[in-house]
Amino acid sequence: MNTTVSPPVAAVAPLGDGAGPAPRRTRRRPRAPYALLVPALLVILLGMGYPVYWQVITSLQEYGLAQQFGQPPTFVGLDNYARIFTDSTMWAVVFRSILFCLVNAALTVVLGTLIALLMKAAGSVPRVLLQVAMLLAWAMPMVAAVTVFKWLFNYRSGVVNWLLVQLGLDQFQGYEWLAQPLTFFFVATLVIVWMSVPFVALSVYAALTQVSDEVMEAASLDGASGWGKFWHIVVPMIRPVLAIVLLLQIIWDLRVFAQIRLLQDGGAPISETNLLGNYIYELGVGRQDFASAAAVSIFVLALTIALSWPYVRSLLKEDEA
Repeated sequence: MNTTVSPPVAAVAPLGDGAGPAPRRTRRRPRAPYALLVPALLVILLGMGYPVYWQVITSLQEYGLAQQFGQPPTFVGLDNYARIFTDSTMWAVVFRSILFCLVNAALTVVLGTLIALLMKAAGSVPRVLLQVAMLLAWAMPMVAAVTVFKWLFNYRSGVVNWLLVQLGLDQFQGYEWLAQPLTFFFVATLVIVWMSVPFVALSVYAALTQVSDEVMEAASLDGASGWGKFWHIVVPMIRPVLAIVLLLQIIWDLRVFAQIRLLQDGGAPISETNLLGNYIYELGVGRQDFASAAAVSIFVLALTIALSWPYVRSLLKEDEA
């Protein structure tokens, strides 16, 4: 007796009235995170919106010493911008500020990364000592740090001149470092980089601790050199941290003011050592031309956004990916 067994029939889900698969539901994004951001956005708009608004309005007016004593300002449109943009002194300050900013930011990130690598490779005791030294340098008040460097480079009793003379460089006997623009910015670079390196070093070291030791050991077994491991493994993994600290340094160094102002008190030529922050101070407080100072401030804001835009664009591309 032959028994025929029919093959199993797969169950077919009943279709709806329309042909084709059912439409896929779109995932709704939660609204709670956006609602939690509203208070912070309101605080930012309240704290920064009004000052920016006041700067924009002032830059479009004639606003000087008379207006400080109650005389109503006069609307002049873009005359203040036309005046500052046709001033050769303004563009000299802009070029000087951008060059100073980029050089200091690059030096700070490079030195901070090297110190972070040193902390990663050092033992526990040297690492702790180095971290404590970084924190002490970072915590030192800015006025105290600038004062120390002014003492070091003092043309009468400075340690730097004395040491250079002892090495046989007699031309540095009584040399005034702060009186020459080139050496002035050399001292300013030392001050700013010395104060900024701890932040970069500690930030990059925190990123280096997230690099897997297994990945580094595997690269060593494959014959990768030390430079190859750093450039092809470490740098891509800590690139987000390097990008953000570089961006922050560019913004901070572009807006540096107090360090330059304190060093200028040591006998520096003001017109040849002004950066954008000092130039705004000179226009507003020194010349009582608050309208031109406001116009330069708006220009600095636009310049900061322009320098920051490549990083913001890269973040937007990462979010889209």
